[in-house]
Amino acid sequence: MDAVVIVAYFAVMLALGYVGMRRSRTSEDFTVAGRRLGPFMYTSAMSTVVLGGASTVGGVSLGYQYGVSGMALVLMLALGITAIGVVFGRKLFRSGVYTVPEALNRRFGARSRVISSAIVVFYTLMVGVSQIIAIGTVLKVAFGVPAGPAAVIGWAVIMVYSVAGGMWSITLTDIIQFLIKTVGIFLVMLPFAIQAAGGFAGMRAELPAGYFSPTGIGWSTILAYFLLFFFGFMIDQGNWQRLFTARSEAVARWGAVASGAYCALYGLAGALIGAAGRVLLPGLDNPDDAYAQVAALVLPVGVFGLIVSAALAASMSTASGLLIGSSTVLTNDVLRPRYGPRAASVRANRAALFGIGLVALVVSLLMDSVVGAVTVAADLLAAALFVPVVGALFWRRSTAAGALASIVAGSVVCVVFMAVSGLYANEPVGYGMLASLVAFVAVSLAGRPAPEAAVPFEELPDRSGQSGAPRASASA
Repeated sequence: MDAVVIVAYFAVMLALGYVGMRRSRTSEDFTVAGRRLGPFMYTSAMSTVVLGGASTVGGVSLGYQYGVSGMALVLMLALGITAIGVVFGRKLFRSGVYTVPEALNRRFGARSRVISSAIVVFYTLMVGVSQIIAIGTVLKVAFGVPAGPAAVIGWAVIMVYSVAGGMWSITLTDIIQFLIKTVGIFLVMLPFAIQAAGGFAGMRAELPAGYFSPTGIGWSTILAYFLLFFFGFMIDQGNWQRLFTARSEAVARWGAVASGAYCALYGLAGALIGAAGRVLLPGLDNPDDAYAQVAALVLPVGVFGLIVSAALAASMSTASGLLIGSSTVLTNDVLRPRYGPRAASVRANRAALFGIGLVALVVSLLMDSVVGAVTVAADLLAAALFVPVVGALFWRRSTAAGALASIVAGSVVCVVFMAVSGLYANEPVGYGMLASLVAFVAVSLAGRPAPEAAVPFEELPDRSGQSGAPRASASA
């Protein structure tokens, strides 16, 4: 029965891929769903791209290890997505800029676009990798197959519906995935797990006191998550791209706020499920298995299939959103400036998306940590690009030389501290962002601002001579 539920879920995803394909007739349809989403569809889609494997499988894993404070990672993602709407929403929506490299190009020119494109593609690719790892972890427990073949199955479904219809297919599948996650986590998994663990009283009796402290995971880790995921998510390509699927500026801004609130509650639910899992299964070798193992233990047949589908929904929605973000940067910021509008056609977007997805699959088969894959990528993204992106949007005195110096300094310092302190250490992003800020301010103030420095970001023309308004779509 559980297998039937999961197979039915896959079938629905593939069917929605066909529906999305029928709607994706221009590159704007393929990359931003024609900019036509209302509040519910937009908020649902924004939430699903945030709440992926790191938030669901990884969030429960952190709850298993640290208790309530394990929600720190997802809380920072929630704050980051809220900040996108409040801080960036107006300028981005009015400028028509929906990739991070394009924003830097508007203010600082082509060199910043090239360097940032490489970093953004790496980041989005690695987050996509983390979701494929999570898919393999869940299906391994559900079907008893090795994680590698399980990941390939999930990846194949993602590729079919994503390549077929682009953002329209991804959005339609996101609505279903949002509903499945909401029911599966809040209404099924959370109450069943807590009840099986003896309720909150039983959990308090069995677990260390630190499991119910909001800071039990440690202030250094909370600070690291803040630097990584709050700042990193504010310049996350998948999130920027989703912003432009909204039909209006108000929907884009306030939908992001609503999504942030939902994500914070989701993080708390995951941490509590993980803490209950520590009571029920205290000896797990791999904490990433906690989600699926707890579900298998406490849920009846059929309902377990729904919960597995919820975990798959979390990972698949984020994977598809991030992979299309990576392919959009590739076509929009690497190929289009060199080869013209046809390089960003629907056909080109489909080819780029499949290529990026294939690379993500290969890398996912070589890594084994859901949270770790995201951490490495987010380190580099935040350290290298957060400061110059904020400068491009809000500091008119900033210069192209300052932006390049900032990107290089942040990247180099971050990589050096990864080598010295370890890939998953807390220091790389903090020192990297500090180096980026110092280099950006110092070099910008030492130089002479360009003539466009007096122009607000949302009024800047793009570097091909078009106005700041959203560009016309290239058709297939």
